[in-house]
Amino acid sequence: MKDTQKSAKSTTGRASKGFTDEERAAMRERAQELKAATRRGPRAGKADGESDVLAKIAEMPEPDRAMAERLHAIIRASAPALSPRLWYGMPAYARDGNVVCFFQSTQKFKTRYATFGFSDKAKLDEGAMWPTAFALKELTAADEARIGALVKKAVS
Repeated sequence: MKDTQKSAKSTTGRASKGFTDEERAAMRERAQELKAATRRGPRAGKADGESDVLAKIAEMPEPDRAMAERLHAIIRASAPALSPRLWYGMPAYARDGNVVCFFQSTQKFKTRYATFGFSDKAKLDEGAMWPTAFALKELTAADEARIGALVKKAVS
């Protein structure tokens, strides 16, 4: 049996690098978030999540910081039922413990644009296909209005 088995390297012709440094860092952040939540216990309030999210936003370089601050304000105004929290080291907003939307800065995975995304818990279904993430280079007034409407719909 062992003679017929081949390693992934020999079947693909090249070795897989696996996860990037950024992906491993995100997984470590998620593990720390889960440990912190366990330490805080079930009585941890929105204030803990809010302060964690605001601290994470404050660490971001411009222009991501300005976009994240603006998105935070839009989300809090559009859907007060959502609780801010960190999710894989990103600002996210959850309902009943489930992330509904999140902001990924350009530095997170060294991308050329920031991302505002929705999870499968967001109620944005529209036919057989709909967008779940948006690339952001800047926020216009029209973009802010659209995001506010999408967030309201996501929690409806």
